[in-house]
Amino acid sequence: MTEKRAWTVAVLGPGGVGGLVGALLARAGHRVIFLGGPETVGALRDHGIQVRSGQFGDFTVKVEADTELREAVDVCLVSVKQTSLAGALARVSPEAVGDGLIVPLLNGIEHPALLRARYRPELVAPGIIRVESTRVAPGEIVQGSPFVDIELASATAPPERLDALAEILNAAGIRTQAKEDEAAALWAKLLFIAPVALMTTRYRSPVGVIRTEHRGEFIALLDEVAELSRVAGLPGDVDAVLRFCDTFPPETKSSMLRDAEAGRPLEVDALGGALLRTALRHGVAMPLTERLVDEVVRPATSP
Repeated sequence: MTEKRAWTVAVLGPGGVGGLVGALLARAGHRVIFLGGPETVGALRDHGIQVRSGQFGDFTVKVEADTELREAVDVCLVSVKQTSLAGALARVSPEAVGDGLIVPLLNGIEHPALLRARYRPELVAPGIIRVESTRVAPGEIVQGSPFVDIELASATAPPERLDALAEILNAAGIRTQAKEDEAAALWAKLLFIAPVALMTTRYRSPVGVIRTEHRGEFIALLDEVAELSRVAGLPGDVDAVLRFCDTFPPETKSSMLRDAEAGRPLEVDALGGALLRTALRHGVAMPLTERLVDEVVRPATSP
């Protein structure tokens, strides 16, 4: 049997998600180049990337880091927040990436169109990641969830390229599947992440509080989003979302809640805004979603 070659992987945005995935790939023997700002690049060059994880253990691995991509790669993982996507893409020019896959690991459903307008459409392969992972300092990642799962799906990229990427991710310990329906895969995550993000941020509470003290409102929000899903011809399994939500440790916080607590920009438009724009196109009323979006943007004075 011939030995499989190591891949060259760029990671745009070495935060909680990109940092964890990139660190696991580096630990598996692949060449990883993290792309970020000068402070992060300096920390990664000096100390490598450090991971604390109940699933994978605590480890540090040496990686490369730069402020922009300067060579062709096999794949570029895009793991910045939607709020900073447009500016971050300046670090990865279409010429530099070569024939490498562009794999966004972002929340929302609208970013693939933006990426296909900048890069060759056949290179863009959206990824849907399910994990709770946080960057606590430049180059320091803490994984809170007992799992990290990725689904790859693309309406434009060749399936064999997704299969090859799934193989190296699985070998690195990241449970990965290649799916056929991009829209369904993206929407299935939105059905979960948008209600969780909106509810946890609105009530400034972790998942455990939302699924107990606010469970009725949470289910009503899921039902509202699932109805839109059905009208749009997309997945809408509320029971599956509830079962998945119940697997999270009660202290789990959404990334939007963490951003709110830190005073960072929120992905309200990428999540709630995307839902409301889809609802408008299909003529579906979403009063609860609309209210929560408004209350997250303009916080109420009391819970």
